[in-house]
Amino acid sequence: MRILFTGGGTGGHINPALAIAGTVREKEPDAQILYVGNKGGMEERLVPAAGFEFRTITISGFQRKLSLDNIRRNAQTVVRMFTASSEAKKILKEFKPDICVGTGGYVSGPVIRMAMKMGIPCIIHEQNAYPGMTTKALAPKARRVMLAVEDAKKYLKRTDNCVLTGNPIRAEILRADRAAARKALGLDERPVILSTGGSLGARRVNEAVADLIAHSCETKKYQHIHAYGQYGRWMPDLLAEKGVDLKKNPQLDIREYINNMNECYAAADVVISRAGAISLSEIQATGKAAVLIPSPNVAENHQYHNAMALVRRDAAKIIEEKDLTGAKLCEVVDALCETPGAIETLSRNARAMAILDTNERIYQIICEVLGR
Repeated sequence: MRILFTGGGTGGHINPALAIAGTVREKEPDAQILYVGNKGGMEERLVPAAGFEFRTITISGFQRKLSLDNIRRNAQTVVRMFTASSEAKKILKEFKPDICVGTGGYVSGPVIRMAMKMGIPCIIHEQNAYPGMTTKALAPKARRVMLAVEDAKKYLKRTDNCVLTGNPIRAEILRADRAAARKALGLDERPVILSTGGSLGARRVNEAVADLIAHSCETKKYQHIHAYGQYGRWMPDLLAEKGVDLKKNPQLDIREYINNMNECYAAADVVISRAGAISLSEIQATGKAAVLIPSPNVAENHQYHNAMALVRRDAAKIIEEKDLTGAKLCEVVDALCETPGAIETLSRNARAMAILDTNERIYQIICEVLGR
């Protein structure tokens, strides 16, 4: 099998491709795998680190806000659309893939579109409940459109080629044990709150969580693990201003990054999170009650749609950022932890949405499209 993957821009597009590629490599050690990404994109670092052959094209996305600078950027993007297509064609001719797999981001557009023109079978994977522009553009001619969330289907013009697969989940998250994780983290039987504002650190989320942590410090009702992210390094100082002495409160674990997310998920009772596709799939797979705060700063507001896919099924609570305050967050968390059965209901409904064999499903689709 010769298989080409393409997708990039964010970890939400790259990690699913790497997970699928890993499954193919495990199933078929002799498979020839090539990943095509954007020059200068984060995939340029992540893909070679995962041990896959990597090549680049140069492409950029369109800017939606009207400004002189963005007009210049958009003009450059138009030019790059043509040059990227030529670059993609050259790579496709040289590699001669049996099948191409696109996982989103604007880099996958010219690669998959050119592969379709060349008669190469193509399948695409959409991680979000609201499909991105690239998925919408490519879906009509794709052999299969693999959806993480059933809700995405209603936004696509063609649906007979759609199949529900879910999002790939890291094996270590699925295997983590609650009792062992709590012991490793030094936690007792009080409720554990796990929160994060993303790897960069969302200011509004960090500020609201700071009030919740101060509340936890005062009442001692909760244990709290929080990652404030790269741009949230001011948070310990803010907590100190609110009277929180982290050294005297061992139930508060406040850090920049969480590198042992598998243990933290396993130990948590309530998760406070943005609503990125992969994060939500992990919440579902681990069956966690969640308070979701969708980022309003993403294309087509897709995090809101992701969150509502759970909220409509009574599998999560939502606080939109425009309504987010420390007091509101404390109110929602207190209600969850103090209302009998509330956490259990969200947890049960979230787990019911989980698809745990995504990698196997996608591998079988690849084989099916290839006529195996």
